[in-house]
Amino acid sequence: MKKVFVFLAVIAAAFTITYFATRKQVVMVDTSEDFSECATSFKTDMVERFNEGLVVTVNGISMEEFGYESYVSDAMKLVVEADFLKSLLNCSVWEYPDGRVLIMKGNNKLEIGIGADKAFANGHEDIKIETPVSVDEKTGKLMIPLDEVAEFLNYHVDYYYYDNHVDLALFGKENVLPASYDMRDYGRVTKVRDQGRYGTCWAFASLGALETTLLPMEYEEFSTDNMTLANSYNLDVDIGGEHTMSIAYLAAWQGPVYEKDDPYGDGVTDSSLEAVKHLEEALIINGKDMYNLKSAIFRYGAVETSIYCQMEYVDSFSKYYSRENSAYYYDGEEGANHDIVVVGWDDNYPKENFTIEPEGNGAFICKNSWGEEFGDDGYFYVSYFDTVICNKSVVYTRVGNADNFDKIYQSDMLGWVGLMGFNKEDAYFANVYETDENEELAAVSFYATDKDTSFEVYLVQNFKDESSFENRKLLISGSMKYAGYYTVRMPEPIRLSDKSKYAVVVKIHTPKAIHPIAIEYDVDERTKNFDISDGEGYISLYGEIWHNAEETQNCNVCLKAFTNYVSDGGEDEIDKE
Repeated sequence: MKKVFVFLAVIAAAFTITYFATRKQVVMVDTSEDFSECATSFKTDMVERFNEGLVVTVNGISMEEFGYESYVSDAMKLVVEADFLKSLLNCSVWEYPDGRVLIMKGNNKLEIGIGADKAFANGHEDIKIETPVSVDEKTGKLMIPLDEVAEFLNYHVDYYYYDNHVDLALFGKENVLPASYDMRDYGRVTKVRDQGRYGTCWAFASLGALETTLLPMEYEEFSTDNMTLANSYNLDVDIGGEHTMSIAYLAAWQGPVYEKDDPYGDGVTDSSLEAVKHLEEALIINGKDMYNLKSAIFRYGAVETSIYCQMEYVDSFSKYYSRENSAYYYDGEEGANHDIVVVGWDDNYPKENFTIEPEGNGAFICKNSWGEEFGDDGYFYVSYFDTVICNKSVVYTRVGNADNFDKIYQSDMLGWVGLMGFNKEDAYFANVYETDENEELAAVSFYATDKDTSFEVYLVQNFKDESSFENRKLLISGSMKYAGYYTVRMPEPIRLSDKSKYAVVVKIHTPKAIHPIAIEYDVDERTKNFDISDGEGYISLYGEIWHNAEETQNCNVCLKAFTNYVSDGGEDEIDKE
């Protein structure tokens, strides 16, 4: 470093002498065309080489396992997909139909137009954007430049060019969530609807939450009649239901369908309607985990949950409900009996607004299904200290279009009804299916029955019997932070053998669990439609001795496979002989 400073000093001295000797002359230096082309080519090559082995870390921890798309632009600025910001930097990122993109973290709000060269911070501060926000033409993913906006997200971007490495380093105290947040203020809720006197609150809550996942880009209203009457359970509009039934209906591609195609309240449904969206992921948050509940609403969508409601309808009286303040607080020991949608929160909502004063301030902002005459245009406040709310909550975090996969293989139409295992945290489970022609395995889906679950997914081609499991090939591994329903996409699609059996296998590890496998079986009147004949499933403790689930346990394991059709030919990518 000292040699550099000496060299610069010599150059500076020489320049000074030359300047004073020739200060009356004006010397013009032209950059040659060849030099400009060379400089441009060098920069292009440098960007290409940097992106070839690009490693992005957050506080020094590699993000490669998450698989989010990222690259360095021609202007040498880091660009990442929107889900990177949501999942790894705890941001709220939403694209609007008019081309606006809203990024929020803590009390900071950034508004950027797609293709624009400016961003607006907190409504008034202009930020010049050298690399604009864009939408990837192939994937449709929203791509966000980070350099100019990182400081508003409590990060700065450090480049290590010799290592093809970019690190996002946290500075200061990370302020993730605002003290209050209301999805209504950001165009992220659909209209309030009315269940009438039917026991369909669970379907309204499920679909109301699901609809928010698509907003603000897509405003859709889905059919509660179809969810209630066209699922695989033995239900009618008076019996009631719960979130496991909702997830099963959505995961099986039985729905959702549009409300306009199957209107509510006539007591009939059209089971021939095809799903217009495909559920890919739903997180289940057990216990009143305030941070994760708020974070889910902020980053993904509204939360479906339950309360104990002493009222039966809009005109009912309850000592727990303040009609004046649209505020509800239950402090008893009854179980849940009514499903609602949580769309926001207010940490400072006064405890004095409740008829029975809770121990502190704060309330969830909730959407009901009793029409706009109830509460505050259909919404009401439920105290943080309510004994029932958010003891179990669901947020629908990933919803695909109806063409995301060509075909679904499944035997668990009722979804997660019960649990099975070997009194251990680990277990294997598998389902066997038979292909058509020209298919490739694109994804599998299954349930994590509790938080911090890890998994490995295997494939067995040309399955014959239990001995075939010895030939399983590892495809992908990973982990889930929350319980829930997950779709795991293959790193690369795998060509399946034509018109032959194949098995998808999952090894699962769920801490503190003794029964980590989700299963479908006949447990009561509501599950009487259970079909034991539609599957060939297996379970195992160590992956060595396998038990047929249908024959030995009278159940189906919850494990689906998704394939896409391909053109004729193609080599088997797993078992090359």
